[in-house]
Amino acid sequence: MASVMGLLEEREAAARVRVEELQAEADRVLSELAVAEAVLERRSIARVELAEALAAPGDAADAAVQEAPEPVPAAKAVKVPVAGSIVPHFGEGMTVQALAPDSRRIVELVESGPEGGEGMSAKEIAAGLGLELVPAKIEGVRSKARRLAERGWLAVSPSGRFTPRQPTVTALAAAGKPGGRGAGS
Repeated sequence: MASVMGLLEEREAAARVRVEELQAEADRVLSELAVAEAVLERRSIARVELAEALAAPGDAADAAVQEAPEPVPAAKAVKVPVAGSIVPHFGEGMTVQALAPDSRRIVELVESGPEGGEGMSAKEIAAGLGLELVPAKIEGVRSKARRLAERGWLAVSPSGRFTPRQPTVTALAAAGKPGGRGAGS
């Protein structure tokens, strides 16, 4: 009969081999993705260049190039956030569209949550997302919401409740509002 420690070491070794195989596969996929993105960018640029060349005959095309030294924004490949994406730091002019779908749903849920500034708990967010209310799911939501708070998309109270981020003075001025939350009373 094999020892328990020996069995555990065998299982650990098998798991390590599987992780290494998956890491190699992930590296291969990321490499292929980089090549595909480069091809997409080249083809987008070629399409834009061709459209400009066909739109302006002869010397007019050369004049258009001289008039517009900046690259055409349409030539950039638009990167759509996917599940598992890194949460970007909130910046002026950013919208929830910059977030991965899971993070976007959390921010939108908290922003449309109960009024009064009390915010939502991780359990309430999980329920609002339609997740099973088990500790693993709730902790996963709490982790994502905390990351969103660390990056400026949400605010978190000392009691652990999540609220919409506090609007900045420039955002309030643009919206024509005199002050922050509850400033009208």
